[in-house]
Amino acid sequence: MECMEGAVSSLSWSLVCGGALYLWHQTRVRTAYGRYMSAESRCCPAALGWFLQEVPSFLLPVLLLLLPGDPGPGPGRTLLLCTFTLHYFHRSFVYAFLTRGRPVPLTTIVYAAIFCSLNGFLQGHHLLHCARFQDTRLTSARLAAGFFLFVVGLSINIHSDHILRSLRRPGEVVYRIPHGGMFEFVSGANFFGEIVEWCGYAVAGWSLPTFAFAFFTLCSIGPRAYHHHRDYQRRFEDYPRCRKALIPFLL
Repeated sequence: MECMEGAVSSLSWSLVCGGALYLWHQTRVRTAYGRYMSAESRCCPAALGWFLQEVPSFLLPVLLLLLPGDPGPGPGRTLLLCTFTLHYFHRSFVYAFLTRGRPVPLTTIVYAAIFCSLNGFLQGHHLLHCARFQDTRLTSARLAAGFFLFVVGLSINIHSDHILRSLRRPGEVVYRIPHGGMFEFVSGANFFGEIVEWCGYAVAGWSLPTFAFAFFTLCSIGPRAYHHHRDYQRRFEDYPRCRKALIPFLL
């Protein structure tokens, strides 16, 4: 398949602009999900909802890889494609069926599935048919640094999700103060881990599509960490005062 440079550029800038608009929107209105959704919301069970909304980002790059056409050799291309699909394999086939979260609103599933479909195509097509990695020391160092950040962020994200699950027994919907890991420093430890993941991905990729995805992630889930932080403070009088919302010691 030939590189569709126009589509790649348009989708990337759409992520950048959409992320900025979504950030602005969330400073005024909280996204209706989890603890913030209304009782009248039409919902889907959490496991099925997470699977449906996340799996397009795993399937589309895999399908593009299987299409006829030589994507060309290169460890950088393979490494980045593996990191992207690894995250969404975990989200779709592991996290989705372990979660003890609340049911997911149908509108959230639809919007998330559309985003994951477009972004899955963008990242997969860019890496397989557009990206070129020069064989230089700078490129190798950038790939290594980005991959290291990705692994650190993924580890934080998975560990934080485990801590949150352990706070509830099956069927419970109560909220408790999380402790351990990065939760000792920030209220949104799982969000912090995912942002670190995609910042590492952007460093390794060093391209507009990878940067656009990292930027959109920061704009979309960063405010959620702030909202959770305020909600914890309102719910619990003994909530740790030293904790920040998203960035340890700063924010």
